[in-house]
Amino acid sequence: MTATEEALEVWIDQGLCTGDGICAQYAPDVFELDVDGLAYVKGEDGDLRREDGATVLVPVISLKDVTDSAGECPGECIHVRRRSDGVEVYGPDADPV
Repeated sequence: MTATEEALEVWIDQGLCTGDGICAQYAPDVFELDVDGLAYVKGEDGDLRREDGATVLVPVISLKDVTDSAGECPGECIHVRRRSDGVEVYGPDADPV
């Protein structure tokens, strides 16, 4: 089973967020800038998850946009990990392939 076949979750480290908004441009169904100028993940209901370390499942249809966001983020604050074991597969803490 590959990373694209497993359930993935994403979270943002707001302490590193630059508020650039690239993530919200790439994947507006998953990320949104709040009034504080920082990006947050959004649940399926569209509500922002403002708690530290809050995660949401990555919709399969948005996987490429979410992983592109993690790669382009100037703050290197987007983390995508496997839900099954918590291993980061995209983002600053992912092992290079």
